[in-house]
Amino acid sequence: MGIEMEELPDQMSLSALEARCTSEINNYRRKEPCNDRYCLEIFHRAIVKHNDEAWAILYRRFTGMVLSWLHRHPKWEIAAQYDKEENYVAKTFARFWQATAHNQELEFDSLAAAFSYLQACLNGAILDTLRAHARPNLTALPEPGYPEEPATEEEDEGQEVWEAIRSLLPNEREQRLAYLLFHCGLKAREVVQHCHTEFSNVREVYRLRRNIMERLMRNADQLRWRLSSDE
Repeated sequence: MGIEMEELPDQMSLSALEARCTSEINNYRRKEPCNDRYCLEIFHRAIVKHNDEAWAILYRRFTGMVLSWLHRHPKWEIAAQYDKEENYVAKTFARFWQATAHNQELEFDSLAAAFSYLQACLNGAILDTLRAHARPNLTALPEPGYPEEPATEEEDEGQEVWEAIRSLLPNEREQRLAYLLFHCGLKAREVVQHCHTEFSNVREVYRLRRNIMERLMRNADQLRWRLSSDE
């Protein structure tokens, strides 16, 4: 009796991929060995092949994980005053879709890398909302050099995330842009508007942001290790 060959992910239907992806996500959450290929194939079909059903599966399968990140976010109690959790989830996936639309060659080589990118989108959605409500009191952005801000009890985790990200960016210009995008929550056009002497146009910001995200994705395992070791 011959050995039955396992079907390759790129030959599977989306419904079969979703079932396998769900099983692998459960293994990932339990910190058990998991096979990334099935989930990554769904990401591939959504991002590269622009398959609407694949996008719907991503939203359906990963909404629960985004919610868990949201509830553990150091600024969640403040953010909850301004919007509902389902809207933060929607904003996260909208930012993710927008980011991938600007980078058609984006591919993830691990589930951890995909999750890191998605979590960065959630963080941006939260910071965008907080900045929108803080605009009347906004006076100036931090100057280059990242001066320390007044310490609060809830900022420790966010500072740890920023320090972990900065450690993976040896280029000072990329560090500065990452600070403005991820720590201050600025959009590309806002970076150019407020820091025009540092960044001349939106295209340059997009190019540098792509370099930053690619570097973080390549070092996703190291980033996760840094953050988990600080807990």
